[in-house]
Amino acid sequence: MELFLIRHGESSNNALESRLGEAYPRQRSQDPELTEKGEQQAACTAAFLARGGHLYPAEREAIRPFVDQLYCSPMIRALHTAQFIGRVLGLRPEVWPEIHEVGGIYLDQGDEKVGFPGQTRSQILQRFPEAALPPQINEAGWWNRGFEEAYQGQGRAIGVAQVLRRRAGEKQRLALISHGDFMSNLLKALGDQLPWPGGYYEHGNTGITRLDFSPEGRMVVKYLNRVDHLPEELV
Repeated sequence: MELFLIRHGESSNNALESRLGEAYPRQRSQDPELTEKGEQQAACTAAFLARGGHLYPAEREAIRPFVDQLYCSPMIRALHTAQFIGRVLGLRPEVWPEIHEVGGIYLDQGDEKVGFPGQTRSQILQRFPEAALPPQINEAGWWNRGFEEAYQGQGRAIGVAQVLRRRAGEKQRLALISHGDFMSNLLKALGDQLPWPGGYYEHGNTGITRLDFSPEGRMVVKYLNRVDHLPEELV
């Protein structure tokens, strides 16, 4: 199995954080949209994947799809990024709720972090009709919980890592559109590095990481946080 971890394009929160610094938590959105720059990044990523730029030259010549399955988080910025990619690759994005960003859907309200429901099933399908949704995403909203603590996000990453390890023997290329903190946790989980509070695997917007798994479960890190598909002004 070949696994490609791809961070979403720039979100309004990403742009806000870089501009506001310490004041950012009080003005962030609970489920931010892609910025215009984020949409451009997603479009560049889709074109890159479509021409097999994420593969090595010999792999591009093989009679196989460049990506077999496309998964994404149910957060808007990941769904929107996956929509760009899915349309270009002819793939239906499959929503995997467990690969959402650490913390969940929440806002800072004073000293408290308050959880919000997240998009409902009908809201997601109205905007992202190609998305394949699991049964647990319903009209109550996919999140509907409080703030997810860091240790809970780590436990979720361990669960996703276990699912991926069980699929190690499949001859497939999987792409996961996810988020910076969760992707760092997932890489730690796959490398048996949790808990590791002093380490972080950074990914820029639409940064791509490739991991190859042998049928025996051996994992080879091919590359981390690849952003050469973006022109300089979009990095």
